[in-house]
Amino acid sequence: MSERCVKLTTYFGERDRTPRRLLADELLDIYAEHGVRASVLLRGAEGFGRLHHLHTDRLLSLSEDLPVVSIALDTPERIESLLTRVLAVKRKGLITLERARLASADDAVAATDAIAATDDERTDAEKLTVFVGRRERVGASAAFAAICDVLHRHGLGGASVLLGVDGLRGARRERARFFSRNADVPLMIEAVGSRERVAAVLPELRRMLHEPLITLERARVCKRNGELLEVPHELARSDEHGRSLWQKLTVYSSHSATHEGRPLHLEIVRRLRASDSAGATCVTGIWGFHGDRLPHGDRLLQIRRHVPVVTVAIDSPERIARSFAIVDELTSEHGLVTSEVMPAMRALSGATAAGSLHLGEHSR
Repeated sequence: MSERCVKLTTYFGERDRTPRRLLADELLDIYAEHGVRASVLLRGAEGFGRLHHLHTDRLLSLSEDLPVVSIALDTPERIESLLTRVLAVKRKGLITLERARLASADDAVAATDAIAATDDERTDAEKLTVFVGRRERVGASAAFAAICDVLHRHGLGGASVLLGVDGLRGARRERARFFSRNADVPLMIEAVGSRERVAAVLPELRRMLHEPLITLERARVCKRNGELLEVPHELARSDEHGRSLWQKLTVYSSHSATHEGRPLHLEIVRRLRASDSAGATCVTGIWGFHGDRLPHGDRLLQIRRHVPVVTVAIDSPERIARSFAIVDELTSEHGLVTSEVMPAMRALSGATAAGSLHLGEHSR
């Protein structure tokens, strides 16, 4: 059986501080002290939170406090053991907990067997995440490029390579520095595909990588290349124990994709910010693919960037339904849109807080 794990994700500003130092450094040290199995720190390109203040790398005056996403992964017991310290140093932003499982040799069989119980292969999907080093190699190729090639060959719907600037690998801190190869700084490849295709790709990934760290999470594919497949899960606001349930809406697109002449991811953020959405964050990748197009990234002498962009919005079920209406309109031609159940979320703003980090129960 595959091992259960919990993914702790924190969203905050690059310049957020504790009384001693930057919040990002404080969090990574907490994770290291607790021996967290894996963690990666991602620098966002654009986003806003509950107060609707825009943070973007496009304007010099707004680029000094870019959104930052910190992801830590380990057993439920270890993540629970460090939450008190995380809450003690983090005074604003968003904290979420999600259930996942570490992919094992049994997952190919288990996932394939589960296809028979799937109502619709097109929409009932798996999100597969692979953690590797920035300069890790598979033969003569960069590991992230080789992984994307395999994912594309197996027909997954898309994959985005997100570059870490700090993180843990095997409970060891690895930080990106100037004048360094930064070979072990972690990055993550996030891919979405049908459960059958994810099951088929797992054995090959395990053979090609040394001590691979691969996680699996359930997701619903709502749109693909402009085609509406399904709406986000219909959820009650709380489970039978009164614990709140939340939802995550993710749009996988390209930096070059546009809506009426404006970059698609920027228009999504603009429209969500003008609505009652609680927040959204964009992270730009370095390599990836969507649909049938071959894996690619930026090339020299390009006028437009051709890298993936991942845009995430987390909110209550009723507000996600309204946000999806906006996303549905804007992704009439491009993008892969997924929804996931978020069993725990806590939003912090100064002295006020909303939500809870007690994992809710739900059925898909």
